[in-house]
Amino acid sequence: MPLVNVIDPLQDARWPQFLESRHDASLFHSTEWLDALRRTYGFQPCALTTSRPWEPLINGLVFCRVQSWITGRRLISVPFSDHCTPLVDDETEFEPLLSGLQEEASQGKQYLEIRSIAGGAAMAPGLTVSGTFCLHRLDLRPTLDELFRTFHGSCIRRRIKRAEREGLRYDDGTSEEQLHGFYQLVVRTRRRQGIPPQPLSWFRNLIACHGENLKIRLACHNGQPVAGILTIRYKSTMTYKYGCSDPEFHHLGPMQLLMWTAIRQAKESGLLEFDMGRTDWSNEGLLTFKDRWGANRSTLLYLRYPALTPPSRTQQVAARVAKWFMACAPDRVVTAAGSILYPHFA
Repeated sequence: MPLVNVIDPLQDARWPQFLESRHDASLFHSTEWLDALRRTYGFQPCALTTSRPWEPLINGLVFCRVQSWITGRRLISVPFSDHCTPLVDDETEFEPLLSGLQEEASQGKQYLEIRSIAGGAAMAPGLTVSGTFCLHRLDLRPTLDELFRTFHGSCIRRRIKRAEREGLRYDDGTSEEQLHGFYQLVVRTRRRQGIPPQPLSWFRNLIACHGENLKIRLACHNGQPVAGILTIRYKSTMTYKYGCSDPEFHHLGPMQLLMWTAIRQAKESGLLEFDMGRTDWSNEGLLTFKDRWGANRSTLLYLRYPALTPPSRTQQVAARVAKWFMACAPDRVVTAAGSILYPHFA
């Protein structure tokens, strides 16, 4: 079996060059994303490769070590990503990289999770599927007119025109004012979902690490943000990573306006794909919303070693109590809870 080497993707100059050469390298493999994870949560990224230190990289499996007294110790490829497919050409390249992580997981009494787009080389002995999700990606190669015609008539095209007719103002950037307007909507949306919001520092670090490739996009009504999305450009793809809104204004079409503006700008910039992110198969409303943009579906596989054990009844009850708490607690308590808990989620 080939010798496996460990590298630091934040320090090794070969890593960005390697990502540029791989069609399957995504935002979540990038040094910018990994650096934001390190700055916010203290996760130290590593990558395994069979390439020797003086050779160009020919493969790579990036991951972070997560240590939590709440959720346990684990190796994640990579935290808070929708997908992070192993950058290998076939299973023979993948197996030695995987073996090293499996050995570390076994010795350290922890588990390993890999988040891969189905069809890659991520299925290997010892891995079991712990979860599946839907990934929507929109092909930007057709003309803008062709893209617009594929959108659902009443739910997308008509809502975009309604937003324009109602005079919703579009705004984008990364200023503190725009960040705070966006974050207020994040807190409101996550509360509605019964889950804590990400720490404000996470968004600040994403901005610092991605620079002009990141945009906060806001739809405003009478000067007040009523919906927002955060997009990040990487290589030939624009990724829609976070979205939030005030339900009182949904009928005006602010999310449709934001998505269409982002898609149009991505197309005008010469990008080839608009990644709409992962969706739980049980979330029929969000699945339908993304389908109506004409996006293509694919399957995300979350693979685990050793096999996932079902949550205990105590854990199930704790999850329900936490969801109730997030829906009822004051904003300052909810945001504080998010800052404390998010490093344990990964």
